[in-house]
Order: sequence, then C-alpha cells, then structure tokens
Amino acid sequence: MTQLSISNKATRNERDLPEGNSPVCDSIYSTIDAEKPGLQDINQRIHANPEICFKEYLAHDNITEFLEDRGFTVQKHAYGLETSFEAQYGEGGRLIVFNAEYDALPTIGHACGHNLIATSAIAALLGVVAALKLTGIPGRVRILGTPAEEGGGGKINLIDQGAYKGVDACLMLHPGPPPKDSSKTGSAYVTTLATTSLHIEFYGKAAHAAMTPQEGVNALDAVVLGYNAVSMLRQQTLPYERIHGIISHGGDASNIIPAEASLEYGMRSKTYKEVLALEKRVIKCFDAAALATGCTVSYMENPRYADLQPNKVLCKLYADSMGKLGSPVILDTSDSIAASTDMGNVTYICPGFHAMFGIPVTSGSLNHTPGFTACAGTLEAFRCSIEAAKGMAFAGWQVLEDAAVAKSVWDAFNKGRKDLARLADAELNEIRMGVAKSDSTV
Repeated sequence: MTQLSISNKATRNERDLPEGNSPVCDSIYSTIDAEKPGLQDINQRIHANPEICFKEYLAHDNITEFLEDRGFTVQKHAYGLETSFEAQYGEGGRLIVFNAEYDALPTIGHACGHNLIATSAIAALLGVVAALKLTGIPGRVRILGTPAEEGGGGKINLIDQGAYKGVDACLMLHPGPPPKDSSKTGSAYVTTLATTSLHIEFYGKAAHAAMTPQEGVNALDAVVLGYNAVSMLRQQTLPYERIHGIISHGGDASNIIPAEASLEYGMRSKTYKEVLALEKRVIKCFDAAALATGCTVSYMENPRYADLQPNKVLCKLYADSMGKLGSPVILDTSDSIAASTDMGNVTYICPGFHAMFGIPVTSGSLNHTPGFTACAGTLEAFRCSIEAAKGMAFAGWQVLEDAAVAKSVWDAFNKGRKDLARLADAELNEIRMGVAKSDSTV
C-alpha cells in the first residue's frame, strides 16, 4: 500500500495564533495546542484498536480514563449503553454537546476515521472548558460518547433515553478526502440521505433435491426472485435514491432444497418520508417473491437514520471560525453526500451540524476503503482534526456566550421544523424516540 509522506513543516494550527483574536479565542486555541500530545496518543489508541458497533470497550475505557485524568467526572456506560459515556463541565446557562464517535467497520478498521471524530470532540470540549474557566459565565459543555454509528444507530438509543434533552447545539466533525476546491479545507454545511435497512428471511420446506424435489418449497428461489425484482425496481427510482443488498444465506447443501434463505437490504433517499415510501416498494418485491414460490417471509427492521438537517447558523459560525484560523471551508447549502448517519436523527430534535474536514489521502482512498483506514491514522490527519476542532470549539462557545447567537440558532431550527410539516406526527415521533427492531411476517 502506498504510504503518505509526513511533512515536517508546521501546519496552520502549529503556527502563531491569528492576530486580533480575543483572549477567550486565544485560550481555546492554546489549550487545545497544549493538549496535542495526549490527544495524539488517544487518537492512535483508538485507531490501532478498531472495534465494531456496540463493542467499543477499549475506546470507551481509554477515552474515559483520558477525561478522568483531566479532572472530569465521567458517567461511564451512560444511558444504558455499555460503550457510551458522558462528561460535562459548567453550571446553568445554555448547554452545548460535542458528539464523539469511535466505532470501526468490520474487517477494515477505521475506514471512516471515527478515531479522528472522537479526537476532535475531546479537543473541542477541552477548549470550551478553558473558555468557561476564563470567563466564569454560566454555561455547560458536554461530550457524549455515541457508539455504533456504523449501522447500529447508537444515537437513536441515546435519543430514546433523553440524552439530547435541553441541548442548545450539538456539534460534530467528520473526516473525508479534501474538497475539490483546493483553497478549502472542508465543508460546513453537509446533508446526507435518510436510510432504512431490512433483514429479510424466507421460509420454505426442505426436500431431497434429486429424489423428491416436488416435495420442497425453495426459499432460495424466493430470495433470487426478490433480488431480481428489486434490481428491476431500481430503474423506476429517483436519481438520488439507492437500494443495495446482499444474499446473506442461500442454503446449506446443493442437494437439499433450501428451507431457509435470507438477504440484507438498505434503502436511501433524500428525506425520511421518501425513504419510508421506497422501503414499502422494496417490501412489495419480496412479498411477491414469497407469493410466487409458496414461501413465507419475515422482515426485521434495523434503526432508521433520518436525513441530516444542518443548522445554517451553526454552520456559518463554524465557517467563520475556520476562516479566522486560515482554513476556509465551503459554505454551500447544496452540498450533499450519498451517505447516511444517525446524527440526522439528532438534528431533527435539537440544533446541530455535522461538518466535514479534509485529510490527505492516497489516490482512490475514499471513506469505507482500506486505503482510507491507513490515511486516518497519519499525523497529518490528526493535525487536520485538531485544526477543525478549534473552529468547532469557538463556534460552540459563541452559543454559550451570546444570547442573540443562541436565539438565531433556535430560530433557524424552528423554521426548519415548520418546513418538516410534510411529515406525519407518527413519523416525527419515530425520529424523536428512535425505532426499535421489529418483526413482521407475511
């Protein structure tokens, strides 16, 4: 694998602080800079020990130990999740939250750079704490450990347990390849697709495939028929919609008519309402396959991820902060990526944003590839996460410090709520409270 060269030249965040900053701003930046050795250590620990969703035990323990060493009282295993945690500083006033993700992908490790997400959240927390100590104003800053973003919907569990109640702003950063515009270091305003996923199980009847095939009901035939029906459906879907699936079990031996066979499918669309409609169309394909083959079919639904609703005021605060750091970012409300995140559910219930920052990557090393795993572990990637964390910290600080800023954040959020009136009350409640796994059988 091609290795990235690590430059010895100082990056922007290692140079002198920008001129004209307020004492509070300087305190945020200098505190984060002073903590870089410890932050680099925790970043490398997470990257070197990848753990999949809901099994991030080492990451949980390493991060909570890091925070305790810096005087935080940490609630471990928070909100009923073994690998979640919460730490907070301050009293009264408004409350901001930084989300820390730290789960990896099966077999390819931190191919989405969640080690960098956790690092940036910790760094931003430390910076805002320094500002609160310096000024003594009322206000609270919290870091929330959010496990299982890669398919497990950890934030949906946290929503259900009230982790985001009373939050005035929830902020997080995500790494990716650098923007095509080389003058920019990332994107402040990014939307993602809503997604839902299904485990589909067909049940037939086993029989000897040579002697008595007429006695069998072939579950694999139902799987193949449903798979092909969905493939035909794709021609009639919207350009931004995605349907992707695999056959997870097709039988046990070629001379036995399969009595059970299964698939895993994911659906994505621009909005929560649209993805629910798309899911219904996909289910009809498998219902028809069951009917045609004489099988029965059951569906187990995984947590649904809502589309990301970035708060425009928070995005502007972040963009302005990054500009002051000499790391300008894109602020374009048409910026969208064909991915999904459970942070989308959070942005439906409180003001939030999910900015992207670029890291150096080798050719073809996009998110969810082994190449990106290697890139996410480099020193250059760490430096990029620290610089972005400074911008996020100062953006969050302004919500605590300035009542007018906080009001404008909430005004933008409430305007967005009116725009979401197209959703039925039941659908909004699913987003607010999370969706439990469920079974249905046809």
